This record gives sequence, structure tokens and C-alpha cells, in this order.
Amino acid sequence: QVRLVESGGDSIQSGGSLRLSCALSGVPHSTYYMGWFRQTPGKTREGVAVIDSDGYTNYADSVKGRFTISQDNAKNTLYLQMNSLRPEDTALYYCAARRLRIGSWSDFNLYNYWGQGTQVTVSS
Repeated sequence: QVRLVESGGDSIQSGGSLRLSCALSGVPHSTYYMGWFRQTPGKTREGVAVIDSDGYTNYADSVKGRFTISQDNAKNTLYLQMNSLRPEDTALYYCAARRLRIGSWSDFNLYNYWGQGTQVTVSS
């Protein structure tokens, strides 16, 4: 069974920091991209950050310089360190993974595996 379980979401004031974690199990080693998406009511699911099998990362312009994606292979865990949080970062954050190597990293339709999401709420 493939399972992705997120944790770390919370309510926090603007300027604060949070670290999200995603525990991965049963995900094939052939998986190419692993990363984070977020979604708010009325908006499409947005790619936040991904890391590929070679360790290269991609970030949405809105989070560059503030968020950092990383992974601990020994623990089968993916992380998203979020600093200088803004109210605009408020969303349900999902952990995701896919096998496809071709196509936009931020296209949520191309991802095979998803977690249930963890809520991040940033207050002014």
C-alpha cells in the first residue's frame, strides 16, 4: 500500500515559521518527483515545491527564499520548512509524488500519490 501522511500544520501569526513533514510508505523507488501542493477554496491546486530523484528542487515564485524542501531518505520523510509566513500562505497543504519525468513539475494532474493534507493558517 502506498501511503503519504502529512503533519505539522498549525495556526500561526504572520512572520512565523512552521515545518511540515510527510511520512512516505510503499512509494516505488522509481518515483521521480516528490513535493508539496496547496489549495484554498475557489482556487486550483498550486505547486509549492518539489525535489526530484537527483536532489534538484523547484519552487513557486511566491515562496522562493522563504520555503525549503528537503528529504530524509533514511526516515522516508519529506519536509517543507516555511519561514516568514504570510496570510497568503494560508491553505491546505498536500504531500504528493509521481513517477512521470516529463511534464510540468507543478501540474497536479500528473501526480500519482497524495496525502490527506494538513492545514496551515497564517493570521495578520
